[in-house]
Amino acid sequence: MSDALVDAEFVPARLLLVRHGESNTTVARVLGGPRTCTGLSPLGRRQAERLRDRIAEAGDLGGATVLYSSEYPRAVETAEIIAPALDLEVRTDERFGEHDPGPECDGLTFQEFVDRYGMPDWHGDPHGVRFPDGETLATFHHRVGEAVSDVVSSNPGGLIVVACHGGVVDAAFRHLLRLPQVGAFELHTVNTSLTEFVQIRRGRWRLARYNDAAHLAGLPPETPRENG
Repeated sequence: MSDALVDAEFVPARLLLVRHGESNTTVARVLGGPRTCTGLSPLGRRQAERLRDRIAEAGDLGGATVLYSSEYPRAVETAEIIAPALDLEVRTDERFGEHDPGPECDGLTFQEFVDRYGMPDWHGDPHGVRFPDGETLATFHHRVGEAVSDVVSSNPGGLIVVACHGGVVDAAFRHLLRLPQVGAFELHTVNTSLTEFVQIRRGRWRLARYNDAAHLAGLPPETPRENG
């Protein structure tokens, strides 16, 4: 029996995740949590502008119904740059923020973090502590999954665009495609790339595209970072 006959009133939604442009914290090689994020690097702004121009010229996101962003400055700035091409205002939702390292680690360089606490076991117990006073992986995944479920239920049948983070894209994969929270599953989501999921029936999603960053052609892959 076809899905249409099973649920004749179902109208599928599309969820488009935009990873923010390159951030100042990435260039400085620091853990850029919500307390220390200072927004996009000059290259990050160029990346977001390229995406804006692509959206305006190609029109493949025409009909987008809502534009969300995490509350991190790098995500808000990305959303604000692309918003004119979508003709939408930016709505912020803190639940789309990156995995929070907590106040003790926020702003540390990665090397400082490893020197103090050692290399985290990212594939271990999702309830285990990786950042002192920070979020566990399980809490982070629950937060992102709740946010995704809420925006989809609030925008039935819509094209929902979210400016967010690499970790959020990873968590969305695990949530929407029903994958385990930890394990041999690695993504390297490019700045301002597009990741799209399409609802095929209630509670079931299909990956339509991942890491679509054609608009970055000709740009350098990253800004030379501090300290080498």
